[in-house]
Amino acid sequence: MKQKSLVAEIVRVAILLAATLVSCQVAAQEPIVIKFSHVVASDAPKGEAAQRFKELAEKATKGRVRIALYSNSTLYKDKEELEALQLGAVQMLAPSLAKFGPLGMKEFEVFDLPYMFPNLEAVHRVTQGPIGKQLLNKLESKGIIGLAYWDNGFKVMSANKPLRVPADFNMLKMRIQSSKVLDVQMRALAANPQTLAFSDVVQALRSGVVDGTENPPSNLYTQKMYEVQKNITV
Repeated sequence: MKQKSLVAEIVRVAILLAATLVSCQVAAQEPIVIKFSHVVASDAPKGEAAQRFKELAEKATKGRVRIALYSNSTLYKDKEELEALQLGAVQMLAPSLAKFGPLGMKEFEVFDLPYMFPNLEAVHRVTQGPIGKQLLNKLESKGIIGLAYWDNGFKVMSANKPLRVPADFNMLKMRIQSSKVLDVQMRALAANPQTLAFSDVVQALRSGVVDGTENPPSNLYTQKMYEVQKNITV
């Protein structure tokens, strides 16, 4: 009886080991999923770049890594996505640099200063040089790894009236990102800055909650803001 019990126990252990090995093999074959969230449209430059990254990453890893894209704030809004990244709910973002100011990285707000750069070449000299690298390294103290800078175009001002001189901004409710620099900029123009999540902007323009925005042309176009905004100032 003892021998039969021993044999039965060996068989049971062998079955458990085999099952464990099979489950490990299955687990090893399952792709690593990287959730990549951003707030702009999938056909905006940032959205298309994210799609291209997905294609290249999945090809280079032969399918061992899968990039799950979530565009247009379908997963998280502006402020929420950075918190989600820090908590590990998503693994990649493509946020605007203004979002790092409220996180305590005030150095990034330099990119919100108006007329700071004359052209993209000047931007690239900073972002792709030692200053840009130092800024990305600073993010590590917040549990974030800065990978690269993506261009999204220079911002323009939009409203339902021509904005030709500073006085034209008087009393306009202008949507801004959560940035102290942008807040001060609008107040210097005698406008009323309104901090809103990007996904709420079109409805806010349509309902009159805000009168205008500051956005790159690609965002105005892909979000169809031209349906509720008649004028832009480059």
